[in-house]
Amino acid sequence: MERQQTEIKFYTLVNASGARVVLSNLGAGIVSIEVPDRDGVLDNVVLNYARPEDWIEDGPCAGKIPGRFANRIALGQFSLDGESYQLAINNGPNHLHGGPGEQCYANRIWSAMQYDKGVKFALHSPDGDAGYPGAVDIVAHYTWSDDNRLVLRMTATTDRATIVNLTNHVYFNLLGSKREGDSVKNHTLRINASHFLPTSDSLIPTGGLLPVEGTPMDFRIEKRIGADMEADYTPLHFGKGYDHCWCLDEYDGSLKEVAVLSCAESGRKVVLSSNQPGVQIYTGNWLDGCPAAPSGYRYRDYDAVAMECQAFPDSPNKPAFPF
Repeated sequence: MERQQTEIKFYTLVNASGARVVLSNLGAGIVSIEVPDRDGVLDNVVLNYARPEDWIEDGPCAGKIPGRFANRIALGQFSLDGESYQLAINNGPNHLHGGPGEQCYANRIWSAMQYDKGVKFALHSPDGDAGYPGAVDIVAHYTWSDDNRLVLRMTATTDRATIVNLTNHVYFNLLGSKREGDSVKNHTLRINASHFLPTSDSLIPTGGLLPVEGTPMDFRIEKRIGADMEADYTPLHFGKGYDHCWCLDEYDGSLKEVAVLSCAESGRKVVLSSNQPGVQIYTGNWLDGCPAAPSGYRYRDYDAVAMECQAFPDSPNKPAFPF
């Protein structure tokens, strides 16, 4: 597969206060976000690695943009306009994040153009790429403002009917790298969602929605991530923690606040907004064994949380899902 570039490059955006974001052309990814704590001390608050090559085919897909279809497709199969398609199986019996290796956009070098306040990444995916129909041109445009607002705008243009579901897979721990070893279980989270998607044991949605009320999935009022994580609740057993899609309230395709992640100890918080119908919350349940941090620290399960704004998993096979 041809690449427009072969070298992994980093791009740094710095705002007026000195807070900075580092991006990479590998997977159009977020490498680090350095923001102040309540005392003004800057530190990186996202999972990252020691060496550029550590991002290649890493299990967590840290900070990168997977595709062509983020999340899972049951058995790797879907039909479109009367034709059936079979995709690679790379997550139990299912297709995940566009497929293994370089089939996944997260493991490709994107073209990049940097300017004053942002970076624009682009990727061409030809017809038949990884088994998907239609050629697609994707643009991921990051901007970083003086009020510490990181904006990611993604667009996809195709020459025929296909399926596209893009997200960013950045992981947060708002304690910063100086507190390595502290999980995100004591972070608090609020999600603007009254329902979530129940799944099979391989994390494929059953097709219905369940109310969060009275369950460990209820984050409508801010609560500690770890408060109910070990509850005897079947969905939590399936995911070894939270690895589920919440159905956002009052979805209409407009940009709305989705969730707020906070850390009382550091005083940092993330306010997440999106125009997508769902957010997959993944509490880093399988981080053990991934590449080490720049300090040499070996990440452990639950050291960081990903909040992936996206269409619902397996949407191509669930006509009732918004897509």
